[in-house]
Amino acid sequence: MPENRFNLIDEPWIPVVDVGLVNLRDVFSNPELKALGGNPVQKIALTKLLLAIAQSASTPQDDAAWAQLGSNGLAAACLSYLDKWHDRFYLYGEKPFLQMPAIKLAAVQSFGAVLPEVATGNTTVHTQIHQERPMSDADKAMLVLQLMGFGLGGKKTDNSVVLSPDYKGKSNDKGKPSTGKPGSSIGFMGFLHNFWQGQSLQETIWLNLLTQTQVGQLKVFTAGLGIAPWEDMPTGEADDVAKRLSESLMGRLIPMSRFVLLADQGLHYSEGIAHLGYKEGVSDPSVSVNYAAKDSKVIWVDTEKRPWRMLTALLNFLSSQSKTSFTCPQLEFGLSRATNHVTELGLWSGGLRVSSNAGEQYVSGTDDYLESLILLPTEFMGEIWFEHLQSEMLELDALSKTLYGCVLSYFKHQTVDGKNHAAQATNLFWQLCESRFQDLINRCGKGMDDERHQLRKVFAGFIQQAYNHYCPQETARQLDAWAQSRPNLSKYLSPTKQANNVVKENA
Repeated sequence: MPENRFNLIDEPWIPVVDVGLVNLRDVFSNPELKALGGNPVQKIALTKLLLAIAQSASTPQDDAAWAQLGSNGLAAACLSYLDKWHDRFYLYGEKPFLQMPAIKLAAVQSFGAVLPEVATGNTTVHTQIHQERPMSDADKAMLVLQLMGFGLGGKKTDNSVVLSPDYKGKSNDKGKPSTGKPGSSIGFMGFLHNFWQGQSLQETIWLNLLTQTQVGQLKVFTAGLGIAPWEDMPTGEADDVAKRLSESLMGRLIPMSRFVLLADQGLHYSEGIAHLGYKEGVSDPSVSVNYAAKDSKVIWVDTEKRPWRMLTALLNFLSSQSKTSFTCPQLEFGLSRATNHVTELGLWSGGLRVSSNAGEQYVSGTDDYLESLILLPTEFMGEIWFEHLQSEMLELDALSKTLYGCVLSYFKHQTVDGKNHAAQATNLFWQLCESRFQDLINRCGKGMDDERHQLRKVFAGFIQQAYNHYCPQETARQLDAWAQSRPNLSKYLSPTKQANNVVKENA
């Protein structure tokens, strides 16, 4: 019988900001822990695991029960739960955590081969980050968890090994092993995931905990909350347990999209449970999807457009006049109740952008990890705040287009193609805006029109700064082109729009 060792409840393996590695017991016994560390994908996978433990330990019936439970009550329930299921959290042993001993017939892949940031095969190694390195047991625990939802699609999965009799999901039309599909948490290009973040890690888990009522409102999970896989592991890709996971919330938190088993120098690796995607009407609650469109649309990770620029799309449920229909249940369910219990709420967004070619997913070019944390003052949260923010963001977008056109015009006067310079100028503008975006959020409350108008002067200055940087005026010809193409921001800076807002508020 394999030796049970490295229990995730007792051994340090979870990265935490300003602390280092902690274990699962620490997470629920130390209220001083602030936030998770690691890269964005690791943070998402860990958040999902902690939520799966919390939902299994104590899922309140409704918002009133959630409030009564509190972060302290939830933490206590989770500690009792971990004690009860202690033997199911061994990384090695007879029942290794989230692993399938039966998949040992699958070929072994090196650890680096299944990590998106590691260069393997004929891929060029640019820095030490891209180089495969030895992995500790803590690293392996994180890798197993990450692969459950974030395994990249491609030929690295050995789909010749099928555990469920007569299961055809791992074969192509010719009956041969198919290329592995992307994990349900990453999708085709990399989903942008969103969670509320509190003042502590325990508060973060509590803020994102769904109630029984909310799980029912999701409707897409016909099996309801479900059972955590470590309590009842599937024996194959399509047995009854696998089917229940694919139809439950627990199956989105711990999707088991890959069947793995750790080996000495790598891991046995094959495709696992197949989950429906957003085009079939099913997605993670932490992903924002527009199901109202003719073809369902989702918000992907975009390295050219940081998450703060998508805030109005993520929070459009705050407006009764919204014409868009993006919904993110994790945010929508959590906001209304959180505003009554915390004074400041963090909105964390992140993920990994990936490319795809002929079914093979990889990280290349501008692909990268992406994350942001936006602090929202709950005293201002509401429709008026949202409408002000939405209006200001539309104005900033119009400014960026004005800047793009002005830079193009500048170079056109000199018979030079200025598209690259125009794109770089707008990129610089958005980078400068990001440094003051938190100020904009704080000034979108009712009766703060003068403060927003003052901030518009700052954003207008960013336009001039970006324009001057990419449109030099050293020669007479350059000076003439600069003067003729210079952005006119008088309309943006006019106080008339601010006065109109005051009229609307007082109407």
